[in-house]
Amino acid sequence: MTDQTEQLRKERIVKLNLEAQYGRLLTTDELRSDYDVLGFMAPYVICRRLSDGQKGTFEFLHSPRFYFNWSDE
Repeated sequence: MTDQTEQLRKERIVKLNLEAQYGRLLTTDELRSDYDVLGFMAPYVICRRLSDGQKGTFEFLHSPRFYFNWSDE
């Protein structure tokens, strides 16, 4: 029997574990609405926050695609 929910459940577990460790996760759409992406080199993406112009980095996962662990240092 094929479990049609397996992929969704795996993604949810990844999200819950990342949120517990790093706080808020962003989807690609959320990232684009709040940040200007300047460049990337996996597993990091360099961004400028639109609200105040602050530059920083996020880490990201490829699949499922989540951005997390913002650092402006």
